Amino acid sequence: MPLLPLLLALPLTGGCILALWGGRERAPEINAFFSLATLLAAAALTVQIIESGPITVLQKQFFIDPLNVFLVALTAFVAFTTALFSRVYMRVELHHGRMTPRRMQLYHSMYQFFTFTMLLALTTNNLGILWVAMEAATLTTVLLVSVYRTPASLEAAWKYFILCGVGIAQALFGTILLYLAADRVLGAGGEALLWTNLDAVRGQLQPTIISLAFVFLLLGYGTKVGLVPLHNWLPDAHAEGPTPISAVLSGLLLNVALYAVLRCKVLADGALGEGFAGGLLIGFGLLSVVVAAFLLSRQKDIKRMFAYSSIEHMGVMTFAFGLGGPLATFAGLLHMTAHSLVKSAIFFAVGHAAQKTGSQVMDDIRGLVTVSPTVGWGLALGTLAILGMPPFGVFASEFLILTTAMRQLPWATPLLLLGLGVAFAAIFRRVLAMVFGTTTARRLPHAPALLPVFAHLGIALMLGLYIPPYLEQWYRQAAQMIGG
Repeated sequence: MPLLPLLLALPLTGGCILALWGGRERAPEINAFFSLATLLAAAALTVQIIESGPITVLQKQFFIDPLNVFLVALTAFVAFTTALFSRVYMRVELHHGRMTPRRMQLYHSMYQFFTFTMLLALTTNNLGILWVAMEAATLTTVLLVSVYRTPASLEAAWKYFILCGVGIAQALFGTILLYLAADRVLGAGGEALLWTNLDAVRGQLQPTIISLAFVFLLLGYGTKVGLVPLHNWLPDAHAEGPTPISAVLSGLLLNVALYAVLRCKVLADGALGEGFAGGLLIGFGLLSVVVAAFLLSRQKDIKRMFAYSSIEHMGVMTFAFGLGGPLATFAGLLHMTAHSLVKSAIFFAVGHAAQKTGSQVMDDIRGLVTVSPTVGWGLALGTLAILGMPPFGVFASEFLILTTAMRQLPWATPLLLLGLGVAFAAIFRRVLAMVFGTTTARRLPHAPALLPVFAHLGIALMLGLYIPPYLEQWYRQAAQMIGG
């Protein structure tokens, strides 16, 4: 079987199998097995793209290039490590009575279907299929957020469904407008929504229609990114769903939604010049950074606090891509990678910390290094990494973004520094108290899964010190494609 169909078939098959047997004792291992198989298929596809260059398959309905191939690899890797973390975490939840075999069945099957929708959105060449994949991702994650069936989780799931449903409807209208513009150049038919065809004629697309289309697409997919003021679903979904789902929401879903925006930005830049789309991204990005930083300092729930941190960092990425140019876009892609790895590692540590103390309220979590030094130091190092302390990869990307902003957009630099500074003070103060001090934590019935925490942090550290040549090549090629 060709690699791309295999990559998509594995999580889809895994979801179907776990829909039948996902509540059994060995279901977490089956979930991890399918995630590992997906990662191996993604690695093989990556090697093929490095050797052969961009490819289109299945009558041009799917397209792989340097931009999406590294996101495919990142998605498969984080999905696998989260599945490993999930094995222990969800068994503890089952032991504590928060999960039942029936809910475990739903959780494992939806986890694989969620992975499938993310990979489908990343690899499709058809902007209509991209919209369908993002809508399917919404439906799967709604079920995952509500899996505990508590009043708070059901409320968070409905809020997520309604707000993202409104957003995705706007994205549909933007896609229709894009088709209208393409129809005048490419003619009617399914090929008018193929991104490769649109990219080839982007300079001929009608500017007025494209400007309207991009606004709706940005509002629609920007809701999934969590950009302010479209972010209200995100903190509730993170706080009330299982912690592995918080990890993949921050580490995967937000990236994929931003990827959809970037694909549309390339078309808008070709039809309108770089100022229109870039200006909107800069505005939404700066607003997200500043607002999220100040809201972050008011949180009492640890998962809500790091959810607002995700909004802040998605704002940093959006700002970088709005600046445009190879350097800022390179920094945005690097930040995307480092944030996915570090934030998912933080949620892994937070999940074990909350289970040990029996609470997600930060005032109830104290002295983690006493009861479990690995959990405590994992949370401490992850926090330092996400706050941009050297030599982690987040520091390198934020440094590049700030220096580029100083040169290209001096007035925005103080706002960016303000947001980053407020976020640093708020998070560091709260996490310092949680890691050290007198503890009331308890031992867990299963040993915590900490290998994914330190594996992610190790890669994030490497990205701050040394970027492997093949990864740097991906970044440069993708940056050239997006930023010109």
